[in-house]
Amino acid sequence: MAQQVELPRPRRLVGITAWNLAESVGIPVAALALFAWLFGRNPGLIAGCVAVWVTIAIRKLWTGSVPGLLAIMAVVLTLQTVLAVATGDLWIFLLHFPLANLALAILFARTARGPDPLCAKLAAEVIAMRPPDCKLPGLHGFFQGATLFWAGIFLVLGGCLAALLVTEPLRPFLELSVIATAALLALGVGASLVWFRAVLHKHGLRVRFAPALSP
Repeated sequence: MAQQVELPRPRRLVGITAWNLAESVGIPVAALALFAWLFGRNPGLIAGCVAVWVTIAIRKLWTGSVPGLLAIMAVVLTLQTVLAVATGDLWIFLLHFPLANLALAILFARTARGPDPLCAKLAAEVIAMRPPDCKLPGLHGFFQGATLFWAGIFLVLGGCLAALLVTEPLRPFLELSVIATAALLALGVGASLVWFRAVLHKHGLRVRFAPALSP
């Protein structure tokens, strides 16, 4: 019998993914936007940073662990807040875009060759994926390679944003940053899915939708 990689049923999978994205991105961004609109840029940044650390504290007390995506968001947002509030300079404020992606590239690269690659951790937390009980070298190698691949994605994205920051005025920079970020992330997700499917086929693994998995 082929070994199976377990995923939640589609409805639950969407719910788990949406909740992880909401607590990691939605809540801090909403707090940032609300407080920035009411009180200005710096209070908004501080509110977003506080929101993500409060979410981490609640997660730690409630479940005893902190999802990797939430921890990454906390690092990125804290870096952004410190730079923006400390300098008050618009250019320094925008500098956090390439710096945050550089930080992500380093974070992913550091775990790529280790026993717990970050992509495996995120797959378990964000979409509640369960690999087979035994640790298959092929699947582990995929997660190592995918983690290194995403380090490269964030490095390229950071370089693109740095080049745009130097060459473009504010409005074109923001518009082109959104386009570049969306394009590279979409490319990364698409390539990762095709690669993952190829690894499953090569090692005779099947995807099974389980009735209930904890996020």
